[in-house]
Amino acid sequence: MRNDTNKITLTKEKRSDMIAALKAYYLKERDEKLGDLAAGLLLDFITEELGPEYYNQGVLDSCRFMQDKTEDLLSIQKFSRIASR
Repeated sequence: MRNDTNKITLTKEKRSDMIAALKAYYLKERDEKLGDLAAGLLLDFITEELGPEYYNQGVLDSCRFMQDKTEDLLSIQKFSRIASR
């Protein structure tokens, strides 16, 4: 069972924009018209089944970025101590 507190939520406006983007993609790339219901269901699938993988990768990337920046900050601190002697 999934924890609803970890559910990815979209604003009404963002959801509408994403549905429009899916419809435009299908029309351009597949030459198929996708209705609002079908695009909404596809968006729900992507959000629920694939979205967490992208989210988790973003969290890992952010963590690595912050670790790198923290190491940079620490190297500055060490350099400052040496320079002040």
